[in-house]
Amino acid sequence: MSCIRRAWQAHARIAARALVAASLAWLAAGAAHAQPSGTGGFPSRPVRIIPYGPGGSPIDLLARAYAEQLRLAWGQPVVVDPKPGASGILAADAVAKAPPDGYTLLITLQTTHINNPILHDKLPYDAARDFQPLSQLAIGSGPVLVAAASAPYSNLAELKDYARKHPSLTYGTWGTGTIAHLFGELLRHEAIPGLIHVPYKTESIAHQDMEAGRLDLAWANPGTARNMSQAGKMKVLGVPGRQRAPILAAVPTFLEQGLKGFELEGWIGAYAPAGIPPAVRDKLVASLQAATRTDDVRARIVDLGFQPVANRPDEFIANARADYARFKQLVDAAGVTLKN
Repeated sequence: MSCIRRAWQAHARIAARALVAASLAWLAAGAAHAQPSGTGGFPSRPVRIIPYGPGGSPIDLLARAYAEQLRLAWGQPVVVDPKPGASGILAADAVAKAPPDGYTLLITLQTTHINNPILHDKLPYDAARDFQPLSQLAIGSGPVLVAAASAPYSNLAELKDYARKHPSLTYGTWGTGTIAHLFGELLRHEAIPGLIHVPYKTESIAHQDMEAGRLDLAWANPGTARNMSQAGKMKVLGVPGRQRAPILAAVPTFLEQGLKGFELEGWIGAYAPAGIPPAVRDKLVASLQAATRTDDVRARIVDLGFQPVANRPDEFIANARADYARFKQLVDAAGVTLKN
């Protein structure tokens, strides 16, 4: 056998071994990518996010921003499926009864897990038992009190003076038992005895009635209030929380205007059904935290008047427990009672 042929055969054997080694490495890498440690390849099919509120609501739009970032990260469709109505009870119940596999998530305000359990003696879900808290995504000042741009009052002192002569003022919220309702009842209890609550399905419908003169006051998330006031359609009378809202820096808080009890902060959180595998839980938490750090999601959170947080499940649970006690005090002070 010629030296050239022997050299060619040796080269071929080396090349073949290299090809086999490269193929095995590629297959191992592909398997590792397809089967992340402990997650069973999660997600391997579409994931569904159920937001608090109807389609087009602020939380729905935020959920869609998260869905897009999760889709990019996972390479799987993430579908937003709103279930409006009943102060978030329908949305929360749908997630509570979903299979505990991580493929159904809830993005919600504190109403579903704090307000509703306090106000309702019967719920179709157990807020503590039926959910796996994932992350408290954002914390904010809560809804702000607004009036039509043409209203004859521009702050709480002027509102109280007007109410003395017009004792049956109405205020609109996006549902009974929401933080807006609690704040409204606290305002009635502390300053304006004749206030009458008018619940709506969405805040936008309440705002339309207020602009049309069919409603005296309403509550709005800070982002909506900022946009509508800049457009000359409403004025902001007061902001809850311990500090002024960054996007409404010119508007004094209720406390600055002499009214206590409005210092509670609202929040937005993400939940899965209880019992999901720990590895899937951890991947969901990490993915939500990464999504919160993206420019698009952060901008949407800030535009709502909230600040991004995206904490760990244990931090979320501790904060929620503390908030339960604070909201219970607000409910008692506001004198709100509901019957199932």
